Amino acid sequence: MNVFTTTEAAPGGPPPVTDRRPVRVGVLVAALLMACFAFQLNASMLSPALKSIEDSLGATSAEIGLTQTAFFTSAALFSLFLPRLGDIIGRRRVLVAMMALMAVGCVVSALAQNVPMLFVGRIIQGVSGPTVPLCLIMLRVEVTEPKKYGTLLGVITAVNGGIAGVDSLVGGFLADKHGFASVFWVMAVVAAIAAVLVATMTPESKAAAASRMDWPGVTLLVVSVGALLIALNEAGKLGAANWLLFAVLVVVAAIAFALFWRTEGRSGHPLVATRHLRQRATWATLLTTVLTMTGVFAVMNGLIPAFAQDAHAGLGMSAEQSAWWTLTPYALAGLAMGPIAGRLAAGFGYRRILRLGLIGAAASVVLMIFTLGDQSRALLLVASLLVGITYAGVGNIVLNGLGIVLSPRENPGFLPGLNAGAFNLGAGLSFAALYAVQTAFQPADPASTDGYVAGMIAGVVLLGLATVASFLIPKPVAAEDGS
Repeated sequence: MNVFTTTEAAPGGPPPVTDRRPVRVGVLVAALLMACFAFQLNASMLSPALKSIEDSLGATSAEIGLTQTAFFTSAALFSLFLPRLGDIIGRRRVLVAMMALMAVGCVVSALAQNVPMLFVGRIIQGVSGPTVPLCLIMLRVEVTEPKKYGTLLGVITAVNGGIAGVDSLVGGFLADKHGFASVFWVMAVVAAIAAVLVATMTPESKAAAASRMDWPGVTLLVVSVGALLIALNEAGKLGAANWLLFAVLVVVAAIAFALFWRTEGRSGHPLVATRHLRQRATWATLLTTVLTMTGVFAVMNGLIPAFAQDAHAGLGMSAEQSAWWTLTPYALAGLAMGPIAGRLAAGFGYRRILRLGLIGAAASVVLMIFTLGDQSRALLLVASLLVGITYAGVGNIVLNGLGIVLSPRENPGFLPGLNAGAFNLGAGLSFAALYAVQTAFQPADPASTDGYVAGMIAGVVLLGLATVASFLIPKPVAAEDGS
């Protein structure tokens, strides 16, 4: 195992002095990519197997959906503090532990005989939530040349949008031929391989200014964000929602955040210093991420697939056909565009490339709106490709990168962690908000597309607001090539 460690210099101090072997970037990237592959399988490979799980466990769709919510909520909450823990005790150590626990969660899920056991397994798998931001921080320590880092950032982050759709296809094949447990066993094997590769092929690194973990602050922030995420999930049920529970959860989230702010102002080793929270680099980045995700996530992961499968207003496709015509080309386009977007961001400016991506995503959704009435598979494919290029391949890549390059040097893990939480918060808001708009404008005529159009218009408006918010993000000068 590589025992050599990098300790980053404090702001304004001399560069760190290390006594270790040079890192081979290709080897490092291969190990980090395997970790990202392992996490992405947990997020996407299971989708085609949900019906198989439902039938095998004798559960309802709502119960199985709740296990999915448990995974994404767990991933969001662990993302809030594990990157900071990596700053303190070592990022490689934390990432290896995350991969190992992910494998354990996969085994628990594979052996599940009932929904509660599956629920526990999915929560354990959620420990892997901050895999991508942690990998990007580790990469940043070793690769300081802006264009090279931007390109590799794009390579790693593009995986987060789906492994070219192959993950879903393999998941469906395994579930059909060998049962849902086989999907979890494959996930477990990949996670175990990732743990070994990270442990043996990556160097250790820490932040010099990090000393102690602020566990009171972690607890309050997790309670605040967790209550808000559960509230958003409840609101997403619309007519079936328990609005009293929603209100109570929102109040709990607000109180916990107020106590968190007070605690951080008094702590000698805060999880997040309040001065950093007040900076535009923090709140403007998080605001842009939330608005972007709210505007686009439910469009591509909800409204468009639903329209493609709608036998009255849409194209009447099967679920598999819908994936081939929308989600697979979307993921492929994002995977191809990611490395290019990262390099362009380093050369022409992160903010400029982000705005191009956001404007392009909004324009692509507008194209979808104008072509819904044509019920053309070709036009739906083109629009899905364009959103894949502009959002999955540009917007998503640059927003993840900004969380890394704008984080303060004395606390490099805090903004990537909060930004990962913002991605999940925006995803929850997206389904709650856009589906509410769709329902409000859906006429009695089942052949009408008015509901889909209204939901997508709301998405375009939110993407416009995200573009406006992006002008408040400061320029990450050190991460851009001045030439």
